[in-house]
Amino acid sequence: MTAEPSAVGSARTGGADRGHDPRTVRKVMTASAIGHFVEWYDFAVYAYAAPVIATLFFPNANTFVALLSTFAVYAVGFVMRPIGAFLLGSLGDRIGRKRVLAGVILMMGCATTGIGLLPTYDMIGVLAPVLLVVLRLAQGFSAAGETIGSNSFVAEHAPRERRGFAVGMVYTWSNLPPVLAALLVWFLTGATSSGDYESWGWRVPFLLGAPLAVVGLYIRTRVDESPAFAAVKEAKRVSAAPIRTVWRDHRKEMGVCFGIAAVASLGYYSLTGYFFTYLTVTIKMGESAALLSNSIALTVTFLTVPLAAALSDRIGRKRGLQLAAALNALLAVPAYLLAGQANLTSAIISQGLLAFSLGLFFGPAGAAFVELFPAHTRYSGASISYNLAFTLFGGTAPLLSIFLIEQTGSTIAPAWYVVAVSVAALLVIARMPETSRRSMLPDE
Repeated sequence: MTAEPSAVGSARTGGADRGHDPRTVRKVMTASAIGHFVEWYDFAVYAYAAPVIATLFFPNANTFVALLSTFAVYAVGFVMRPIGAFLLGSLGDRIGRKRVLAGVILMMGCATTGIGLLPTYDMIGVLAPVLLVVLRLAQGFSAAGETIGSNSFVAEHAPRERRGFAVGMVYTWSNLPPVLAALLVWFLTGATSSGDYESWGWRVPFLLGAPLAVVGLYIRTRVDESPAFAAVKEAKRVSAAPIRTVWRDHRKEMGVCFGIAAVASLGYYSLTGYFFTYLTVTIKMGESAALLSNSIALTVTFLTVPLAAALSDRIGRKRGLQLAAALNALLAVPAYLLAGQANLTSAIISQGLLAFSLGLFFGPAGAAFVELFPAHTRYSGASISYNLAFTLFGGTAPLLSIFLIEQTGSTIAPAWYVVAVSVAALLVIARMPETSRRSMLPDE
């Protein structure tokens, strides 16, 4: 049982569970939301640009091999996420959340801008895809510290009774970048000729990563450090080896966090990283209809997450996650079957169903990730578990979906994969303790 913090210093009395300044909480939420936006924007832009990247960076392969190569590079970005989680998570528990989050957003912005400036295969040969891989590795490394760092930062500032909602309001900003990226690609493909889009138009969304990162960095340098981390420092409980500590004391919590993140990552990257390609390449829909329907679906998720998060403050994280995972398993196959009708209405409804169940899951998940762990190992424990799952299930979602269809000949094969992961997660969540009323401050 977590003890209530006593009034030991301003960090504890003004910390994560009492004495909140609403203006500070709003500022923290804004800084974290922008970071979420930049992280997911960078990944979404690559997914939507996948068809043209395949042509420009892998020109000597047939369509299937080129697309497979492009999504393999997409997955490569996730290889660095466990490494980034170990290093950035450990730093976040040792030097503080704020400093790590500032460095993360700067690195991500530079990597994304770099992709927008890359010469193509026709310009520099095989060095082009090599440099693409390097920049994707940099993106993956920096992304490893963003979501859990931001969620922790918000949760450690927010009042306990509204912590889920506060985290959910920030977490849901990961759903808007794909909408912006899709609309940008839709506008550019419509406003330019096919030759101009392949020449320079595809670069524009990547280059926008620079100003977004600068704005995020400015705001993040102007917020206070997390009260929970300040309390850990004051109590002289900063761990010299947080990874070793969390692995020794909280392996069960890491397993639960991994299971939750598996569903979240597979659902998110299936919708944002693969569904556009699924509709245009596998189902043979037009690009404009695919982009529009995908944008509408992600808007559904954006609106659903904070509502589900607020509900989890009332009914608990565990029950909310169980309901959403069950719905996800039930809707996956019907949604893919409906998408196969290859018209705008069916594409909107099918993706809307997936987006709604994903939003219901994201709502309680955002806070649950960080509530599972104590303050002195929170960043490390949650980051490692979360990023391992995102590497294994999120980074491979487009690649494995293409592979499953190619091997089985069934266009709904990816849906059965979603069902299997959702059912497995239900078994994991059944072992999860309820976390919504836990203190975010260090134990007394």
